Amino acid sequence: MTLLSHAVKLKAQLTDSSETQQDTTGTFKLGEVTVSTSLTPPIFNSVNARQMEMFGRNDAAQALNLLPGITLSKVGQRNEAMLYVRGFDLRRVPLLIDGIPVYVPYDGYVDLARFTTFDLASIQISKDYTSVNYGPNAMGGAINLITRKPTKSLEINGATGWLSGGFRSNFNVGSNLGKFYIQAGISKYKRDYFPMSKDFKPTAYEEGGHRENSYSDDEKVSLKVAFTPNEGSEYALSYNYQHGNKGTPVYAGSDTLNSLLKKPRYWRWPKWDKQSIAFLSNTQIDSSQSIKTRLYYDKFINTLNSYDDDTYSSMEKGYAFSSLYNDYTLGAIIEYSKQFGQIDHLIGSLQYKQDVHREHDLGEPIAKMADATSTAALEYQLNLSKGLKLLTGLSFNNRSSLKAQHYNSDTKQLETYTSNHNNAINVQGALQYSIDKSNELSISIARKTRFATTKDRYSFSMGTALPNPDLKAEYAINYDLSYNGSYLNNTLKSNAALFYSKINNTILSVDNVSFDSTSGTSLRQLQNVGQSEYMGFELGIDYNPITAIATGINYTYIKLNNISSPNLFFTDVPRSKLFGFVQYSLKSILSLQINGEYDSKRFSTSYGTTAGAFTLFNASAKVHVWKYFSLEGGINNIFDKNYQLTEGFPEPGRNYFVNLRYNL
Repeated sequence: MTLLSHAVKLKAQLTDSSETQQDTTGTFKLGEVTVSTSLTPPIFNSVNARQMEMFGRNDAAQALNLLPGITLSKVGQRNEAMLYVRGFDLRRVPLLIDGIPVYVPYDGYVDLARFTTFDLASIQISKDYTSVNYGPNAMGGAINLITRKPTKSLEINGATGWLSGGFRSNFNVGSNLGKFYIQAGISKYKRDYFPMSKDFKPTAYEEGGHRENSYSDDEKVSLKVAFTPNEGSEYALSYNYQHGNKGTPVYAGSDTLNSLLKKPRYWRWPKWDKQSIAFLSNTQIDSSQSIKTRLYYDKFINTLNSYDDDTYSSMEKGYAFSSLYNDYTLGAIIEYSKQFGQIDHLIGSLQYKQDVHREHDLGEPIAKMADATSTAALEYQLNLSKGLKLLTGLSFNNRSSLKAQHYNSDTKQLETYTSNHNNAINVQGALQYSIDKSNELSISIARKTRFATTKDRYSFSMGTALPNPDLKAEYAINYDLSYNGSYLNNTLKSNAALFYSKINNTILSVDNVSFDSTSGTSLRQLQNVGQSEYMGFELGIDYNPITAIATGINYTYIKLNNISSPNLFFTDVPRSKLFGFVQYSLKSILSLQINGEYDSKRFSTSYGTTAGAFTLFNASAKVHVWKYFSLEGGINNIFDKNYQLTEGFPEPGRNYFVNLRYNL
């Protein structure tokens, strides 16, 4: 990680060398995706629990925004937090928890704001050269949320506090008794509104002050029990339950081509619930061989209500509805690892998952869609000579349609599509050269793929599009050249990366494919017609001159070119992003930090509407008040900047927080 952490350990677990930033939270190692080598930071990055706490990052999206190559975005009309990894969106960068995929089966997206950080040990992110053991659709990388594991006989920690417009409270407890351990957590993160900048100018649907319909409420319960019969073997059963509900603020922009300007959406989501149970294990066969398994069931229930007006009390008009999703994913992952000597390493894995999507509007029958996805992967690390390593990976993926139904509102009947399938091959290689113990160079090339989602293949887009069940997988050729080094007794660390991706078979909307005589409108269709390229570089420096002071800065430049349609712009990714921080710590008594971020302007629509550039500053302080208790407080957006990630959807103005933390 170029901003906060550069020392890389086996299996890509990064930690801080600064004494003031050491993360003592136990990491659930079974949740890590096995990597054959200690690859350089441009390929694997992470944010640990201490860093999330230090910067006050309460959800996964905000935490990952600390890193270079990451763009925080927002789907304004759905009030969803999104990320882009070197230009790739979340359909091409899957989200996992402890190595288990949790993205929404229907469209491949997930709202990262619903995933709080209170029970996490770290968040690991892979860019470009992504282990084939992550599974399918990791075209541009993968995000893995790693939960906690207790290391002592009794651990209790948590926080309770106030923030502008709401409050947060979380409690974690764990016990490690040698061959057995248990970890549990409960949290609530509630916001009735967020305050807007005083520079915001009122619009027809937004007066300013407290952002209308910006509430959210997220509750989570987690439990993990495990048995460790011997060194190297571990068996764990985990359960997670999330309940969320949120509102969607109305459009408050000025784009005359945006339909939301004249026809605002009055949306609320009373349910955004996920429930999962998983069995994870690692069996050490002998000193050089092991077998790891993950068996999981993940359930997603979602309700969206569209109301008539801003009273949110009736659903009588034609655009009003209540849409219900009832989805689940059932899957299994088996991984075999073989060590040859001290360096050479072979990992093979088999994966299978079945995604089931069930949807209907109130008063309609339930339409069911189901896909089965299989993966066979092989990864090998070879020690070519002193300091030079070769990493190779190969995987075969298959996506098969099991069922696809659609409700025809004219005939009042369910219609069924014919089955379809698609194959995809991923292949990759990397060379890593250790110049000495403190300097490394790496170069990689990878061919990665992404299957069309259920929504891509079957959606009518509210009567404006034709389905295309035979969509093929997109594929990208990713190149990466990276350097990682440390100097001055490890107090100064630097990182640099150049990257380039050529994307082919991109799924894009093609207009005027057919004409609907009933409605008198031309219909569009998603087709594999797109070609594009993403390119850029990352630079990062950490400097800790003395134990009490830590500083860091990183810069990312990304350029996205639409080769197929140069007049249509890629959205949500700024050309430049800069982040830096300074922290001072007086032993364990006091810590102070200030950080700043600059983002250049970005396109919000393909026809050229932009969200302007902005610069933000945040600060916080923490004081140890008693043996087990600390008091912290902070200010975000200190200068009350009126800014947007998506045009028409302003972000919070100046806001505050105060927390009482406890750690036994």
